[in-house]
Amino acid sequence: MQAPSILFMGTPDFAVPSLKILIGNGAPLTGVVTQPDRPSGRGRRLTPPPVKVLAEASSLPLFQPERIRDESFLKIFRDLAPALVVVVAFGQILPMEMITRPHYGCINVHPSLLPKYRGAAPIQWSLIRGETMTGMTIMQMDEGVDSGDILLQEAVPIAPGDNFGSLHDRLAVLGAEMLLKTIGMIADGSIRPVKQDHSRATLAPRIKREDGLIDWSKGVREILSLIRGLSPNPGAYTFLDGKKLRVYAARGEASASGSSPGTVLRVGKDGNPAIAAADGLVYPEEIQMENRKRMSMADFLRGYRVTPETILGPLA
Repeated sequence: MQAPSILFMGTPDFAVPSLKILIGNGAPLTGVVTQPDRPSGRGRRLTPPPVKVLAEASSLPLFQPERIRDESFLKIFRDLAPALVVVVAFGQILPMEMITRPHYGCINVHPSLLPKYRGAAPIQWSLIRGETMTGMTIMQMDEGVDSGDILLQEAVPIAPGDNFGSLHDRLAVLGAEMLLKTIGMIADGSIRPVKQDHSRATLAPRIKREDGLIDWSKGVREILSLIRGLSPNPGAYTFLDGKKLRVYAARGEASASGSSPGTVLRVGKDGNPAIAAADGLVYPEEIQMENRKRMSMADFLRGYRVTPETILGPLA
């Protein structure tokens, strides 16, 4: 492809399709920047980011600065002299020099219909807030948080069965395709930036631990949206007998139970307990008890007794 020299910056799985499509189309990559290896898993073993794995397999120059703003890395950046910087879920705030120095500036692949859901967790919050439509935006980065001009945007419907994992994967692939198209438009001069309407901006901050706690006094739809938005990672959760119980999938129904929120009303024929919410019942289908493997609720109940009138909820 005819394209400017590119420095790619990205870290997690979401960034891999974008790097892969650039490699596959012969983009002139001057290097790849990703986060340092971090401890991961139960054994806390040092684990390379997914982007590093792909970059090394493709024999690309790789850089893993602890702090992107350090002068030691900025010198490397100046020596690389990319005409364009591409950022896909990198994980650090770039200094203005990296945004303004390249001839074509710095572009970002963002999984929302900007200006909605600016921030670190747009996919999660779009699901948690019950949206039926989301999308991908390629934007020109500026000094703000996801506030730059829109270069390309495409809407995507959210299916009823979508969760964070499925929507994440679908948007990652679409974002890669849109990135390639955007770079082509930059190269041939056909790109037409559009200013964001900042008055319509909404935020999608990083997910905090307390965001995942299920509040059984909420409505069924709101609870199911939280479960979808945090599945498979990190997982919405409640507490059963003082132990954390993550809920990865559930269904619900409208019903006037008259019981206190979080109360187990019955255990159905399918093995799933009915839990009282504000306006109906929630049936957890896939769960993980603290210090146990993820499993179906039916399998869990074969080895753990949950009786009617048991109360689920936050620790006292």
